[in-house]
Amino acid sequence: MRNAVIYSIMGVPPLTAPTPRGPVRNEITANLDKIVHFPLFLGVECAILCCFTLKLRSPSAGDTEGRSTIYTGSDRDGNEGAPDAPRSQSSQGGRPTPGPGGVTIPAVSSESQASEALPSRRRRTPRGGRHRGDESFLLPPGSPTLVLAVPGPARRAGTEIAIELARLVEIEHTGQPAYVGHLEGNEASLPAVLAALRQERPDEPAAVVVPLSTGPDPALEGAVRDAVAAAPVHAVAADPLGPHPLIAEALHDRLADAGLARADRIRMMTMVTGASGFVVGTPGDATAVRQAEVTSVLLASRLAAPVFTAPLADEAAIKAAANQLRASGAASVAIAPHLIGPEPEWGHVAPAAAAIGAAHAAPLGAHPALARLAALRYVEALATALAD
Repeated sequence: MRNAVIYSIMGVPPLTAPTPRGPVRNEITANLDKIVHFPLFLGVECAILCCFTLKLRSPSAGDTEGRSTIYTGSDRDGNEGAPDAPRSQSSQGGRPTPGPGGVTIPAVSSESQASEALPSRRRRTPRGGRHRGDESFLLPPGSPTLVLAVPGPARRAGTEIAIELARLVEIEHTGQPAYVGHLEGNEASLPAVLAALRQERPDEPAAVVVPLSTGPDPALEGAVRDAVAAAPVHAVAADPLGPHPLIAEALHDRLADAGLARADRIRMMTMVTGASGFVVGTPGDATAVRQAEVTSVLLASRLAAPVFTAPLADEAAIKAAANQLRASGAASVAIAPHLIGPEPEWGHVAPAAAAIGAAHAAPLGAHPALARLAALRYVEALATALAD
């Protein structure tokens, strides 16, 4: 009796269904009646669950086109009216097929099956080369050459960093050779590198020069513009690498390498260990300091610690920033050089750290984030030049 009540509540057809051949047991309720040997509460729960599930699979009245049908009639144990196997619908051309017991089974065409099928998940083809990420740009042969403009002469300490960055840009991002041009001296100078290039296409620049600087540097950018203007081929100058969130990521890594901050391998967030306050020492004038403050804010959010910005060439400004940090509660202070390595301001880092009694990290060097930025600045400058 309780099953009959459940059937009526859930809207399942009654136990028997009248057909021209006589009353036939409904397969849903016939199967559900087999759970009567369960305890009362389990029987009710199972009956409700089965009714609800099978009702979702059953076609509603007047809505049987293109839907699956549950056979009504007896089971496969030899009782009359049970089908041996579903009949093929392809030969009917999508027409309904008469089923057992006079019940019409709606046809399911291949078109309706295809429309109801879930979309297949396709695997994206990986980029070529090693370790190619989101900032990788595969350039076709004959594309404008990327040239890194490096401050200072070729024989200065730290110039090997630019060579390594050019190699990373070529292997991991553009797939095309990248060159290094120095702004001082005659060896591997930027004017000589530009003069050795050929104009592959008349409607495209032959080279894009990217200043190897973490922020605006009027002297460096002016030298790059002069070299581009005097080049025998068409070349364009790109923006410096920073400010950019990737610079803050690279500073974070260098502080972690020096033991001044601990980097989480999963989320790249930190708990400060070696220092509780930081000074971002940057090259350049007041304009460069203001631009570097953007990176300092991003670095402070990663370190969860106060960060101040000061020019490396101004020892008084470095001391003032350290005093502010200690006044705010920082027990230990460290300097994060906002430098790549070839800059002449690197010589000010160690004296400035000694003047305030602080440790300092290494320069950014050939960090992969800088290679990504160089490729990004190249693409931005090239897109602007082609649009003009």
